[in-house]
Amino acid sequence: MGTMLLRAFFAVVLLVAFSQFSIAGTLCVNQSGTPGCYSTISAAVAAAASHDTIKVAPGTYAEDVQIGKSLSLIGDNPNNTIIDATGLPNGVYVDGLDHPGLRAVVVSGFTVNEANYEGILVTNAADVTIWGNKVTQNDRSLTPTPEGPTCPGIPAFETAEGFDCGEGIHLSGVEHSVVSKNQVFANAGGILLSDDTGATHHILVSGNTVTENPFDCGITLASHPPALQTNATAPLGVFDNTISGNESSRNGLAVGEGAGVGIFDSVPGAKNYGNVVIGNKLTNNGLPGVALHSHTPGQNLNNNSIIGNQISGNHADSADAATPGPTGINIFGVSPIVGTIISQNVIKDEAVDVAVNTPGSVNVHLNDLLGKMVGLANLGSGSVDATENWWGCFAGPGTPGCSTVSGSNVLVQPWLTKPF
Repeated sequence: MGTMLLRAFFAVVLLVAFSQFSIAGTLCVNQSGTPGCYSTISAAVAAAASHDTIKVAPGTYAEDVQIGKSLSLIGDNPNNTIIDATGLPNGVYVDGLDHPGLRAVVVSGFTVNEANYEGILVTNAADVTIWGNKVTQNDRSLTPTPEGPTCPGIPAFETAEGFDCGEGIHLSGVEHSVVSKNQVFANAGGILLSDDTGATHHILVSGNTVTENPFDCGITLASHPPALQTNATAPLGVFDNTISGNESSRNGLAVGEGAGVGIFDSVPGAKNYGNVVIGNKLTNNGLPGVALHSHTPGQNLNNNSIIGNQISGNHADSADAATPGPTGINIFGVSPIVGTIISQNVIKDEAVDVAVNTPGSVNVHLNDLLGKMVGLANLGSGSVDATENWWGCFAGPGTPGCSTVSGSNVLVQPWLTKPF
């Protein structure tokens, strides 16, 4: 009898699971609203049940699509399915800030353009996938001033985005999500992960092409002051994210403010740690290929890893993080930055391959340091373990044909005798 009851129980569980799965439906959108379809994406979103799929036919849809439920929004093709947000805040807003617990949202197959702020904005959600979109010509409210760009009207919960209108794609308070295979170009900045409305962690940013965003970085991880809605008194953190296999090129050139990948702490207490930047191509940006900045005491910018990237032709860092010439990687910290790993990168066509300026210790191993002048510059009081690198020739740093070392407290022996 016990076995029969157990079998009956599992049968009921399977039936319920199958019934829940089978309830999910597919809605259609086309511009003419033919029978059975909707003429706007927003109308389909309003009508959709949780876990439905909305398929959008080719056309141009003048909307700010706001999503507050679990669903998949699938465009026919980013070349012909366009969300034109002219005069509107965003093209797509996945709004977990006003819909607590939001998860399992997919946005794929669109061109999203002309928004006043972000093309695609996601707040306080989980299990979100932003895949295979073109995000371009957003941040239209950006206003140049003598003091620098501003963004009138951007929502107050975006606590530090007045100078770039939130960039093309922005995730705030988001966890366990994916941003992949998007083309992000000609916005103020490219892809932003921040903690304005909540901690942002376990995000995979992979396989995106991020180019020609003139006012900010290609890919930014930034710990900001918390929004009032969070009731937090200190930043909530950006951590354990992976930036993998992206191309980030020619960003930030209008104002010299854009790294290929930037990992930044803003105010005291900011937390931006445990992130991995791996296998990216980072070239010709307005700041270094990778820039880590901690500008005040009491910040956490620890245990970040920069591994296996191709870095070349970038610019010098600036202001308090200034480097003495075009730079591949810059680690700058008023707070001691510890646990940094720089490994297996190929850096060339830079005046300084790796610059370090922090009271903490930094590990630099198994890199090909092929720059024009300085392979490693220690500009601060901390130590650098730079053993087991290839400096461009057999005889090691400072010999003819090799890159050199500047500064003190740098350990270089033993070095590699051939490229890694």
